Amino acid sequence: MAALSDDEVRKRLAALPGWEHQGREIRRAYAFDGFEAAMAFVNRVAALAEAMNHHPDILVQYDKVTLALTSHDTGGLTDRDFRLAAKIDE
Repeated sequence: MAALSDDEVRKRLAALPGWEHQGREIRRAYAFDGFEAAMAFVNRVAALAEAMNHHPDILVQYDKVTLALTSHDTGGLTDRDFRLAAKIDE
């Protein structure tokens, strides 16, 4: 799968409110009412990632979770990153 162009990345980001393009990844921070809620979200994301065989980098900071998506095998962003981001936000 080929990496997307910068123009394609910008177009796809327009459909994903809250996600930002940083270097070769897209990322988003989520805030929760506490650690338990943050971890429930992480577990939901883990199940989606396993089902799609595409795994984000996840940073948990008590009641905040930051996700970063990239396609390491292509060295950039691909359709897989944007599909997973959309699924996470459903």
